[in-house]
Amino acid sequence: MDTENQDPTIRILCRRLQIIKNESGLQWLIGSPFFPRSTIISTFRCLHNTSSNPLSPDYSKESDDIRTLLPKGFEVIGALIVEKDCNFEKIAREAINAACNLRRSLSSDANSGNLELIGAVVDLNNAKDARFFMSKDGKLDSLQSVSSIVYEDNPEKFVWERGCLLHCALQVKLPLYYEPNKPNDVHDIYMHAAEAVASKFREPQVTCLIKGLNETSGAVVLRGSELNRDSSSSSSELKDSDTKALLCSHFSSRIKDITSFSSIEESADKIQVSFLLNKSMKSVKPSAPITAYYPATEETQLLVISHKLEVLCYAAKDLSLAYSISKLVIPALVDQLYSMRKVIMPDLLKGHPELQPYHFLPQGILHPITVFYELSYGETELKQVETRRSLHLRLGLPFDRPILRISNAIDLVGKKNSSSLVQKGSSFLKNVHLTIPSSGVSGGVASLVQGSYEYYHYLHEGLDDSGWGCAYRSLQTIISWFKLQNYTSIVVPSHREIQQALVEIGDKDPSFIGSREWIGAIELSFVLDKLIGVSCKIINVRSGAELPEKCRELALHFENQGTPVMIGGGVLAYTLLG
Repeated sequence: MDTENQDPTIRILCRRLQIIKNESGLQWLIGSPFFPRSTIISTFRCLHNTSSNPLSPDYSKESDDIRTLLPKGFEVIGALIVEKDCNFEKIAREAINAACNLRRSLSSDANSGNLELIGAVVDLNNAKDARFFMSKDGKLDSLQSVSSIVYEDNPEKFVWERGCLLHCALQVKLPLYYEPNKPNDVHDIYMHAAEAVASKFREPQVTCLIKGLNETSGAVVLRGSELNRDSSSSSSELKDSDTKALLCSHFSSRIKDITSFSSIEESADKIQVSFLLNKSMKSVKPSAPITAYYPATEETQLLVISHKLEVLCYAAKDLSLAYSISKLVIPALVDQLYSMRKVIMPDLLKGHPELQPYHFLPQGILHPITVFYELSYGETELKQVETRRSLHLRLGLPFDRPILRISNAIDLVGKKNSSSLVQKGSSFLKNVHLTIPSSGVSGGVASLVQGSYEYYHYLHEGLDDSGWGCAYRSLQTIISWFKLQNYTSIVVPSHREIQQALVEIGDKDPSFIGSREWIGAIELSFVLDKLIGVSCKIINVRSGAELPEKCRELALHFENQGTPVMIGGGVLAYTLLG
């Protein structure tokens, strides 16, 4: 759509719009200012409403969620409404109005002035695809129906040939001094401390160290004065006038083929940004060091709040580095700091939550998302389970597999690869059943373990557990399955760690740790519940001759759950793989 005379076109990158076709609802359409206008990269379901009406969004809660979830460089460009027997133009205006309101709630600068927003409508009583409308210059009284819809054949190439990721991690510690008899003051002190950190990003003494994570090109240093100068210009002005500015493409791979996109870690261009504060700038006049002492007038307590900030931003490769940092990275850090502050504030003096940002790229979604997890109680804690369930609902993800667990997070700087070299189990055989020939039973159907596992057996890792360690090895094989399927991120436990878990839950005496005592199915179920929150079903048979009677039940397990099964009898234990 290069001129006003051409018919408008909407380009859809996501292979299928995540449309709720069985109930009324609203979904936000996501795009990017670095794409051709009216390009939809994904959809987010609206979860927060002001009433029982699914078409009345709670903009405050929605903006809080999306501000955290959506990296800078992507934005809300419209809304889609699913409704019954609808007047398409009327509902499209409501969708565009909702998108305008959300944009205003997300940023005071976001307005629909010259932006063309998209309103899409799906009729529940009509199985046809969505109908699209666009507002000219963001005005609801000038609505235009769009019939030209283009679906991109290679959306990953479209996204990552045009742009790159900027990554910045920063540890922030805020010392808060307050009087014990005035505990409410600590909230104001915390707010001012966070605002002071946010303002430091704009100081001339700030220095940015920038380097590519994919290339061997040298690092680039930008000072605060350069960032502030570029922040006063628009991206288009910079492209036209500041031709000597260093661009993000400086760190782009010259030989990378994005046609066969595998993962962000391998295929996307990534830039690492680090912030430094230069406190030793040359003084205009020579002077001696000065120390100031401010004694407290009352008894004072110290509370240290630690935040680990980590942001991802998407930028066009032809954007200047200075503009990208000033307009994307710094606002992202400030937003994340304020979002954490909002979560922590109510429990500031009661043991505040341990928040950690993680980045994910679920299958079917073309851009990364960012999620805060509270790590105090682990991944199986009910509140975190509910958080993940809510995210699956918002993003249209299936509920029957791990997608947003910590072990699924994007590994931009190679932490997983570097640590896996020394992790237990890295040298173990995997999926040993794949090379076993079939039994040759005529008309037989094989019911096998689904997914990958590591094969644990006697004497592995130099430990002589012959005669007593078979159930330990079966348990290790089962836990390796949960780890490789990303249901858990724990390291496969050793014999001693398994014994320690049984002592901690009170099943065994402390003398059990370090012993050569064997365990059975009951102990195995206790350890699975303790370490990874997995419950077990135990099937009892009086003898091996009765086992064929359980074949249908076992086959159903392999079809539905797919995990290895521990089978024990007498003093022996085996791992059943199918």
